[in-house]
Amino acid sequence: MADPDTLREALESHLPAVSTDGRSRLLDFSFSRTQAGICCADVVLDGGTGTEWRGKAHGASSPTGELRVSAESVLRALEQGRGQRLELLGVKALRAFDAMVVIVAIAAERQGMTTRLLGCALAGTDLNRGAVLAALNATNRVLTTSARD
Repeated sequence: MADPDTLREALESHLPAVSTDGRSRLLDFSFSRTQAGICCADVVLDGGTGTEWRGKAHGASSPTGELRVSAESVLRALEQGRGQRLELLGVKALRAFDAMVVIVAIAAERQGMTTRLLGCALAGTDLNRGAVLAALNATNRVLTTSARD
């Protein structure tokens, strides 16, 4: 079976540098932990037009807390760029089909209604990066459409 990290790198190398379909793309992600038990996640997204959106989140360093902080950093960047309120409802890492998968649930205000979004991503060995990609997968389907409306 192919290594999930190698597969992800191979797929990312074939993606264009700038999104051509209006979807947000991950440009950079960093994650750090302090000795005081705090973690911090920083993301830089391509907003789909070549503009960069930055998001930062911090919170308690624990297995679930780190996933939440990672996903939250994406939501903060999207709120900055799109001006739309997003709320992380939950995040979970699980083993499925011999791989680690991260699933996120997000609430988005759209046309006066709250919509629940669900996204998942293969995480490989980096669950925090998997949470970032899962949040992007959840939001890209709806936010891209609303940007064109």
